[in-house]
Amino acid sequence: MPVMIAASVLLATALTGLPSAAVPGAAADAGTSGVPAAATAPNLRACHDGRCSLTLRKPVSFRVSSRFGITRLAISFTGHSVRVKGTGPGVSSQALLGEGTTGSVNGIGVRVLSLSSGKAVLRLTPVR
Repeated sequence: MPVMIAASVLLATALTGLPSAAVPGAAADAGTSGVPAAATAPNLRACHDGRCSLTLRKPVSFRVSSRFGITRLAISFTGHSVRVKGTGPGVSSQALLGEGTTGSVNGIGVRVLSLSSGKAVLRLTPVR
């Protein structure tokens, strides 16, 4: 960390009384993005083709290719199950899955890698 940036972080820490990690810009200056991993949103656009890995901390809904016969996938979860619902014009399909299980919704395979009340880790893959 350059001396000027280090001095700025120390001064900001002294003035605010916050630890340096809580000072805006301190983590970014240290070479990280400044965004805690838990706050990073999943890349839902990468799932459009039915192939991606997701770490979810809240329910999501995103567009998928119409080649699956649906146009939107919605995923929600509790500590016990993951609900995956696919919808499109005149179509609705869903799967309810537990940790370690695999299912599919209109040609999109879903594997629940891990599950807790605050986080679900999933892998999506096309099955046709």
